[in-house]
Amino acid sequence: MTTENKPQEGQERIGVYVCHCGSNIAGMVDVEHVAKWAGEELKDRGVVVARDYKFMCSSLGQELIENDIKELGLTRVLVAACSPHLHEQTFRTASARAGLNPYLTELVSIREQVSWVHTDKQAATAKSKAVISGGVERVIHHEPLEPLVVPIHEATLVVGGGIAGIQAALELADAGYPVYMVEREPSIGGHMAQFDKTFPTLDCAACILTPRMVSVGMHPNIKLFTWSEVTKVDGYVGNFTVTIRKKARYVNEELCTGCGICQEKCPKKVIDEIYEAGLGYRKAVYTPFPQAVPKFPVIDRPNCTYFQKGTCKACEKFCPTNAIDFTQEDEYITVEVGNIILATGYDLFDARRVTQYGYGRLANVFTSIEFERLSNAAGPTNGEIVLRDGVTKPDAVGIIHCVGSRDRNFNNYCSVICCMQGLKFAHLVHERTGATVYNFYIDMRTAYKAYDEFYQRVLEEGTLFVRGKVAEVTDAARLPGEEGKLIIQVEDTLAGIQRRIPVDMVILSAGLEPRRDAKEVAKLFGISCSADGWFIEKHPKLDPVATMTEGIFIAGCVQGPKDIPSSVAQGAAASARVLGRIRQGHIELEPVRASVDEAKCSGCRICNNLCPFNAIIFHEDRMVTEINPALCQGCGTCVAACPAGAISGTVFSNEQIFAQIDGLLGLTLEHAFS
Repeated sequence: MTTENKPQEGQERIGVYVCHCGSNIAGMVDVEHVAKWAGEELKDRGVVVARDYKFMCSSLGQELIENDIKELGLTRVLVAACSPHLHEQTFRTASARAGLNPYLTELVSIREQVSWVHTDKQAATAKSKAVISGGVERVIHHEPLEPLVVPIHEATLVVGGGIAGIQAALELADAGYPVYMVEREPSIGGHMAQFDKTFPTLDCAACILTPRMVSVGMHPNIKLFTWSEVTKVDGYVGNFTVTIRKKARYVNEELCTGCGICQEKCPKKVIDEIYEAGLGYRKAVYTPFPQAVPKFPVIDRPNCTYFQKGTCKACEKFCPTNAIDFTQEDEYITVEVGNIILATGYDLFDARRVTQYGYGRLANVFTSIEFERLSNAAGPTNGEIVLRDGVTKPDAVGIIHCVGSRDRNFNNYCSVICCMQGLKFAHLVHERTGATVYNFYIDMRTAYKAYDEFYQRVLEEGTLFVRGKVAEVTDAARLPGEEGKLIIQVEDTLAGIQRRIPVDMVILSAGLEPRRDAKEVAKLFGISCSADGWFIEKHPKLDPVATMTEGIFIAGCVQGPKDIPSSVAQGAAASARVLGRIRQGHIELEPVRASVDEAKCSGCRICNNLCPFNAIIFHEDRMVTEINPALCQGCGTCVAACPAGAISGTVFSNEQIFAQIDGLLGLTLEHAFS
């Protein structure tokens, strides 16, 4: 349906386009009536044409808009369809193809904000009219804008040396561009370096990870900063200035050959709480594991006898290259990069929090990471699966899924890897001990390629599956055969009975949690965390590796729980996004930005600490605030906070907002329902 009008002299020539969106909108809104109403009732506001179409975002729908701009000389376009977050760019691009400045196009939502939230068709139709009326009043005040063009520095910072970060760094470096990789531990590798096998193929984790670690360490385009942390991030997309704190290793990397004599001669042993998960020991001077990259050791200052008592120095005495340097201090390094990829990984859920499972209280209750080290040939027991005494092999093992996940008391979300991890553990126990294995699960989730086949394989190996959430793990014997055992109390929901199952070893398949300092890291890089603590992506489906801060990308488990293949894929995806920008040489930023009228600014600084993107600068000499347009994301926080009204937002000026409100409220109920 089409309605065409002639505007009054001096008025803008506005085209209104109402989308059916199949039945998404048309199922609850009388779209044809709304389009006819807009053409007839808003012609005094400059509406010269009003159309409805089945799918306005389709190529034919866009052609309608383009043809009208050219043939009717439209100066403004209003599209009533879905959320601007989804298709605003689509319609702006259509306007630009027809020669109209794209920022003279407005998109109002009558799907998410009307059709999807109403059950009364008459009310939804009336509300659609009001929304369109407000949009017309608003678009009259739009101004032609030009995007901000920002050059892109070709270097990239990758924060985190796990498998996702490694993949991202290698993709960029292999393409010929410089990469700075920062890892807070002495070696790259992340959690994957601790694993024995990987599901569902049972590849040796070290065999597939170590070559990539070596590639990172030897790559001419990668500058590796281990035992280091990012302390400051300034600048904006294309032009970030990053300060890295390189912690003192007390080992001169230029002299060290990685021979290991210092570790051999060091008399001080400490429990390795990180790599060996508390099951093994390391020296006070150490590399985390034999395949560590880089190969240089680090001195654990809090546990070093020299730093504690001023004596010993055995490592220094025996070092053949005089690489030990107790005078070394932290070093601060500044690098310039165009984009940043965050791949800082996850923390394992602390199983002590589920007190009824007895971890930390009952000796033979193990966490998943402890079992990974037990089953690893390079682990503290050389791959022997034994109880805490280090000798006894278990005859019966219980594996409890979803520890800390899918639990309202801890984390509501699924941790993705727990089911497959539990199946892998069952296979390894069968393979190496011949023990009876019970898997206690809520639901079996084996969704990806070859995962369900692996589940079937473990079933065929004789693993016993009990569906039900474990209530308790106890050592209190009540029945014959329970003495000296751990008893798993569970409701078997398939059999409909309560069961007490005695075992020798319990493995808790613990869930994944955001890093303990995730919120601080997010603030440092100017991005946001979800309620659960994971970094928030730009769009969960269409843009899962970008963030709302231009130039900051995320990969791997920083976005949410995922397995190794998904982490690798996301690392590659983030690097692909960065490569596109580097090769383009520049990026065009949305001109939707805030600006300060210095004549009105009182220097109160109320806005200074409110900006979530760190875009506000205060000039002490002039006592005025300035907003960096390249950093600003146009969120409007500063605009709302300024008591002097000195800050205005492009595309969201007071004039535009008030005009839209007038348009929304200008319809009487009688008029709207007519």
